[in-house]
Amino acid sequence: MIVVASSNGRIGIEAATQILRQGGTAVDAVEAGIRLVEANPEDNTVGFNGYPNILGEVELDASMMNGRTLESGAVGALKGYLHAITLARQVMERLPHVLLVGDGASRFAAEMGHPPQPEMMLPETRAVWRNRLQPELSDAEVAQIAERTDLARWVELATDPERAKGTVNFIAQDKAGNICTGVSTSGWAWKYPGRLGDSPIIGAGNYADNRYGAAACTGMGEMAIRASTAHSLVFYMKMGLSLAEASERAMTDLRDLDGRFISVMNLVAIDKDGNHAGYSSVDGRSYIYQTPDMPECEELPRTVVPIPPRWG
Repeated sequence: MIVVASSNGRIGIEAATQILRQGGTAVDAVEAGIRLVEANPEDNTVGFNGYPNILGEVELDASMMNGRTLESGAVGALKGYLHAITLARQVMERLPHVLLVGDGASRFAAEMGHPPQPEMMLPETRAVWRNRLQPELSDAEVAQIAERTDLARWVELATDPERAKGTVNFIAQDKAGNICTGVSTSGWAWKYPGRLGDSPIIGAGNYADNRYGAAACTGMGEMAIRASTAHSLVFYMKMGLSLAEASERAMTDLRDLDGRFISVMNLVAIDKDGNHAGYSSVDGRSYIYQTPDMPECEELPRTVVPIPPRWG
């Protein structure tokens, strides 16, 4: 039994591990761990108080995958509700669908009894958004930004590819050997409204299969979508590669992406035996893990596979 998470999952990993100690499922553990991250106002990349899109609206994305059944659920561009990971699980367990977005995701949240969260940002975070748009836009122009017809230009000006992305990844394996992955994010700060990264895309930011292992990604989600990074890593293990070999191959695949926009990618992964790994394209990144016999989580450096960045 084990829980592996991105380093910002520290606030939730003990709760997830406790569920495993008590004989709970990997699905329950992943949901419990991520919910605490979503409710953490100090994390501006997930859930409440996450950085908004270019219009100043918080849009949440999340997904979950059950490695025993290969069932999955996801939501994208969710507004006005906090616990996107719980809603993703409900999509997985209550609907014949995999992904709900926008107004449909919000409608489903209401049907499932989620309490609305009308204000998703603290005032100081809203000030960060406002300040990011200035001095290019006046106060009056910021107030009227939703009426502009050139948002694409302002997204490009406002985006900081190094600072403005983030996600929480959780992977758990329970006593029955069942694996679950979960991913939740408020997405790319100052993004174009409706943008989805890899977090709600099964196979891109999230994939789990009891027979081989699981992987979850954070970073520039567009890269993981284009390379199907999470699925690729698990597929490489299916083809007989070790966890380390599969992780390095999945990261190396990203070097082959052409185009104008390439930035940072990070991933965490486990194999079917519960061995774990963390990889990144840059130095200084870490991940955490905890087993039920550990009193607290341990933080480990991610193995670096460099990917040359380019922007514009």
